[in-house]
Amino acid sequence: MALIETRRAKNGKVSYRARVRLRGFPEYTQTFPRKTDADLWAKAKEADLKRGFHVASKEAARRTLAEAIDRYIEHTLPHKQRNKDADKVRQILGRWKQELGGVAVSNVTPARIVEVRDRLQSEKTYRGRRRSGSTVNRYLHTLSSVFKTAMREWQWCDRNPLSLISKGTESRGVVRFLSDDERNALLKACKASAAEYLYALVLLALTTGARRGELLALTWDDVDLNKVQIVVQESKNGERRALPLAGPVLALLRERSKVRRLHNSRVFPGNKEDKPLDIDDAWQKALKAAGIENFRFHDLRHSAASYLAMSGATPGEIAAVLGHKTLAMVKRYAHLSEQHTAGVVQRMANKFLPG
Repeated sequence: MALIETRRAKNGKVSYRARVRLRGFPEYTQTFPRKTDADLWAKAKEADLKRGFHVASKEAARRTLAEAIDRYIEHTLPHKQRNKDADKVRQILGRWKQELGGVAVSNVTPARIVEVRDRLQSEKTYRGRRRSGSTVNRYLHTLSSVFKTAMREWQWCDRNPLSLISKGTESRGVVRFLSDDERNALLKACKASAAEYLYALVLLALTTGARRGELLALTWDDVDLNKVQIVVQESKNGERRALPLAGPVLALLRERSKVRRLHNSRVFPGNKEDKPLDIDDAWQKALKAAGIENFRFHDLRHSAASYLAMSGATPGEIAAVLGHKTLAMVKRYAHLSEQHTAGVVQRMANKFLPG
């Protein structure tokens, strides 16, 4: 039930306090200089409560965004992200805390968030470049996760202000893959490298499309030479996936399996048991020896996907190999399979349609 109380101050100024009471909910009050505004607010509040949109107004007003971020990092983040990603999330939330940490949760409006978003888009990073659309979107998505948790689990607010903010356009990404000549030159340089592991590592990346971190984390328990596969125990999206082994990399792994370190179970062990292998120096030297420029180790993953597309793999098959949950990321390789697609259509026409 909504009530409007007329209040008169000592100086004679009149105000109107709206009071909303509904069984099962706390009492809500708000004071207005005009009775019309008090009536409108009371009716809207009562309607919200009846529809189930319970507003934890007192919590939202007294809790700051900094408190929400701290609680999220301490209690929610450890259960949602792998350690590697959690560090980046903490960094992003640190920026939001710096920008809006002292603001009450109820006062973190879309307009305030957009001001920060625009600042993130326009300023330059320590590398001297502006942030990409996908990076800015990640800042928004990360803060949105905090508000979703505050709304659904803590009841600190009733709405997520990020839901009203448009996300920026993201680049499809540049697909850099090795040409036949580049691939042959790189493999030759890796084979000649003083780093005995490099050739097998690069060949494995080209064969499976696995990420650098996934490969360097492999242990011999993850390699099943009888089933001819390796198992990535925890991929970037947190899921386990098996990757088939094919070609010369299978023979290389069989050879490497015969000579293992006693106190290090990694397939590519580093100098210290608790740290992954450092490949940067050997990788850069191999690129230089092969005469290859503008190429990262991660581009071996793009190369594997591109070769799959050109070999006739479907988007779903490519996504399964790469470990993508959706086909969106695979669309960047679509143009490479156009020739194969045309061949499929031609074979279907030749078989089923009149000449």
